[in-house]
Amino acid sequence: MDQPTSRRLQEAAPGFSLKDSEKNVIIGGVLLSMLLAALDQTIVAPAMPTMAAALGHAEYLPWVVTAYLLTATAVAPLYGKLSDIYGRRPIIFSAILIFLTGSIICALAPNMLILIIGRAIQGLGGGGLFALTQTVIGDLVPPLERARYAAWISGTWAVASIAGPLLGGGFAEHLHWSLIFWINLPLGLIALAVINKPLKKLAVSGTRHYIDGWGAVLLIIATSLLLLAVNWGGNTYAWTSLHILALMAGSGIFWFLFGFRLQRAKEPLVSLEVLGNRIVLAGTVTMFLIQASSIGLAVYLPVYLQTTLALSPGDAGLAMFGLLLGTTLGAGISGRLVPRVQNYKRIAQLGIAGSVISLGILAYIADTAGLLAVEVATTIVGIGVGTIFPVTTVSVQNAVERKDLGIATGLLTFLRSLGGALGVAALGALALGHDIPLAGEGMTGQGMATAGISGSHGSFSIIFLASGIMLIAALAVFFFMPQNPLRGYEATTPAIMPE
Repeated sequence: MDQPTSRRLQEAAPGFSLKDSEKNVIIGGVLLSMLLAALDQTIVAPAMPTMAAALGHAEYLPWVVTAYLLTATAVAPLYGKLSDIYGRRPIIFSAILIFLTGSIICALAPNMLILIIGRAIQGLGGGGLFALTQTVIGDLVPPLERARYAAWISGTWAVASIAGPLLGGGFAEHLHWSLIFWINLPLGLIALAVINKPLKKLAVSGTRHYIDGWGAVLLIIATSLLLLAVNWGGNTYAWTSLHILALMAGSGIFWFLFGFRLQRAKEPLVSLEVLGNRIVLAGTVTMFLIQASSIGLAVYLPVYLQTTLALSPGDAGLAMFGLLLGTTLGAGISGRLVPRVQNYKRIAQLGIAGSVISLGILAYIADTAGLLAVEVATTIVGIGVGTIFPVTTVSVQNAVERKDLGIATGLLTFLRSLGGALGVAALGALALGHDIPLAGEGMTGQGMATAGISGSHGSFSIIFLASGIMLIAALAVFFFMPQNPLRGYEATTPAIMPE
């Protein structure tokens, strides 16, 4: 590429030359592709017993979830880097095609091993779809207007959280479990067709870059060992067992090597300049803690609803609507307020403070609360948590140059996914340590009495308190995050603003 052409591409504001209708088409297409990956985190669980009955080797069933989680989390930062180098269109196409390939392997799996391999391949694509969706929206919309699209992203997650279990259970019970994976093909092909032509108009930087392959390998190994430890700890093996301690030690060694590689690589996988930005560092750590709390709460709240409030599994799922829809509502409110409020950090600070207070009340009344009180409390928690997502995402993207947009967004997505995985593991270990009857999931009050589980035995208060403490930590980190004025359409070449 000649230098004038390269310079024009670098100076252009990607996406601003597109019509509004074309931007909306692209955003709709990438949200559809993200829905694929989000659905596959929720649609599988209800069908897992059916899969085990059909394929055998039920002892390996947890790997159906773990394999996807491992690969999706580990590769998220790599996709951001690749899309900065080669452009959004070819990389998001690659992510969708990898995801669809894994879906076909899963649907045709003759045994549990092939199903697990297919899920791992799905994760390799799904991890990219999470990061690239936010990156493409960052290309199309300036930071000043970008926050309102966070409600679309939260809405997509809410749809996946609600529709996934319903579809998974319906397919497994009334049709065939393989439809869980076959359904991805038409959705994926529609997404490819929708975004194919408009994405060609996004500019690609003419700058040559270097891919740090060794850094990527070290990151994937370090992340995989850590996630294996937190998934197996307290479940397959005791936390103090040699297996878990070895995994933790191995992960620590590879994290150290990854940090060493960042300082020595010609062009590290994660730019130290980006990572050293106070807004990026504080924003990603905040998102890590927020996701640890919210995902952990979303996993164990149904158990509380069934074991303490004696709801059936179906009714417990319906009772989750308050938390899920509250999160979407909070993100929508925050997204609309960010462009209108000069000190936009206060929106998220007030929201998280409200969530902390609500979790504190929920912890106090956990053993005696009625369904209405729990619904009101969890809805407030969801609204408060929802306010942080637009503010944090926009702040991080606004703080870096356009050439680093993919790297910063990939890093945010990676720590968000890692936080969710570690939060579930941490709350699970806490529950086991306090004799909370997680094995009683699905029990009604009568079933609990038969099992000898009393309402005071293993109070869920500790779960709500722990979630609240994670949010307090997130609020403390977020408090020290600098706040830059959000750029509008006039900023064609974003730069890091003074902190």
